[in-house]
Amino acid sequence: MNKTSRIYLAGPRGLAGSAILRRLGAEGFTNILVRDHEDLDLRNQAAVERFFWETRPEYVVLAAARVGGILANSTRPAEFIYDNLMIDTNVIHAAYRSGVRKLLNLGSSCIYPRLAPQPLKEEYLLSGALEPTNRAYAIAKITAIELCDHYRSQYGCDFISAMPTNLYGPGDNFDLASSHVVPALIRKFHEAKLRDDQSVTVWGTGAPLREFLHVDDMAEAALFLMERFSGAGPINVGMGEDISIADLAMLIKRLVGFQGDILFDLSKPDGTPQKLLDVSKLKHLGWSAHIPLEEGIRQTYAWYKEQAVAV
Repeated sequence: MNKTSRIYLAGPRGLAGSAILRRLGAEGFTNILVRDHEDLDLRNQAAVERFFWETRPEYVVLAAARVGGILANSTRPAEFIYDNLMIDTNVIHAAYRSGVRKLLNLGSSCIYPRLAPQPLKEEYLLSGALEPTNRAYAIAKITAIELCDHYRSQYGCDFISAMPTNLYGPGDNFDLASSHVVPALIRKFHEAKLRDDQSVTVWGTGAPLREFLHVDDMAEAALFLMERFSGAGPINVGMGEDISIADLAMLIKRLVGFQGDILFDLSKPDGTPQKLLDVSKLKHLGWSAHIPLEEGIRQTYAWYKEQAVAV
C-alpha cells in the first residue's frame, strides 16, 4: 500500500477499528474511507455493493462486527450469527466484485474448538466442537475465513484472515451487559472503589486461562500483515502468554486501588478452560507484540477514568 491508496476501513468506531484508524493516520495514510453504521448498514447487501462501486477502494480492512462477552453471546446468539454473517458476506463479496486488491478479514480466537490442544495452532480450526457460549459468533467468523479462502482459490483474490486473541485498550466497551472481561472488571473495581464496597463479584471460578492483546499492538500487526503476508487460512495474532481470570482480577484490583475482597460466582459459566494462541507463524514473519499486560491495563484504566469524568 502507498500513502494515497484508497483504504476502506469497515467498523471504524469499534475497539479494533478505531485502533487501526489511529495507526493508519500515524503511518501517514491519507485516503482512508470510513462510514458509520448510520450511513452504511453493512447487513444491507445492496447498500454495500453501491458503496463499493461508488468509492472503489483498493484495500479493505474488515474490522466491523457485533461483539460481546459471555453474557451477550449467551443471551443474543441469533443477533450474533445473523449480523456477523451478513456483514462479512456482503463486504467480502463486494470486495471481489469491485476488484479490491487486498482484504484483511479480522476474526477472533474463539473460532477454535473448545478443547483443542494448547497453544492453539492455526491448523486446529474445525477439528472439534466449539465453546457453546459463543458458538453462534464463532460459526460466523469461521464462515468469513472460509469465504476468504474460497474467493482466493476460485477467483484469485488476495484476501487474508487474521485471528486476534482477546483485545483490550482505549476505546473498549465498558457496558457490563455486553463487555468483555478486562473492561468489565475495570469498571466493577472502579465503581466498587468509589462506593467503598466490601467486595467485587467475578463470574465463574476464576480458573480459566486467557490471553490478552493490547489493541494498539493488534493494529500494528494488521498493517504488518496487509503489507507482508498473503496466504490462505487464519493467522494468529496474540501475545503468546496467558493469565488466569483470578490473577487478572487481582491485577486489576491492584491497579485500580480497590481494597475489598474478590468473590467468585460459581453459578456463572467459565467458558473455554484455556485459550492461548500459538503465534509462531506471525513471529516467523517478523512481528511480535510489545505492550505488557500490566502497562496496557494501566493505560486502559487511565482512559476509562478520563471518559467517566467527561460523561
